[in-house]
Amino acid sequence: MDNLVAGLIKFRTQDYEEHKNLFCRLKRRQEPHTLFIACSDSRVVPELITKSLPGELFVVRNIANIVPMYGIAHEHIDATSATTAAIEYAVKVLKVKNIIICGHSNCGGCSSIYLPHEVLDEIPSVKKWLELAENVKTRVMQELKVNDLEMREWLTEQVNIVEQIKHLLTYPFIEEKYNNKEIDIMGMYYTIETGEVFIYNAQKGVFQLAN
Repeated sequence: MDNLVAGLIKFRTQDYEEHKNLFCRLKRRQEPHTLFIACSDSRVVPELITKSLPGELFVVRNIANIVPMYGIAHEHIDATSATTAAIEYAVKVLKVKNIIICGHSNCGGCSSIYLPHEVLDEIPSVKKWLELAENVKTRVMQELKVNDLEMREWLTEQVNIVEQIKHLLTYPFIEEKYNNKEIDIMGMYYTIETGEVFIYNAQKGVFQLAN
């Protein structure tokens, strides 16, 4: 705990002072340009990866950066309301211009969808949440040609990003804005150990190195 308190002090005396005018401008309102949907993994820091300042990103984080489909979100409001409410608020109220789905390497959430039922039964809330990624598991098992756990991990993490983009477009208010070119949607895959970021090219169906 002491290191967290030390960090708070350092922020107030150094980082805050460096950006004091920015924080003053943000006192009464926020105008983020991007909704950033990321995994809760502690190794993924959206502002660090994108070099964004306070006020630029509206961040939603959950296990495996999942976007519940619109119909499912309304059927299971208790399980999905935090994520769906944040998406709705970002698009309808804050009127963000971009949405990014950011997945990453070595994602524990993505690997957990393959755990045996008896293991998932010990974490029932997680089990219920990961049911939202069942279509990801199905697609990966159809595409995977060899029994290679490392390949399965890599494929699952990237397929998951693509599937969540599809889920976003089940929201009528997002689909309308996307079709009218009022909002952009991007899939991003972050490799923790190299710092590399790959952007999904929807036309080619592949992730391409961005940096």
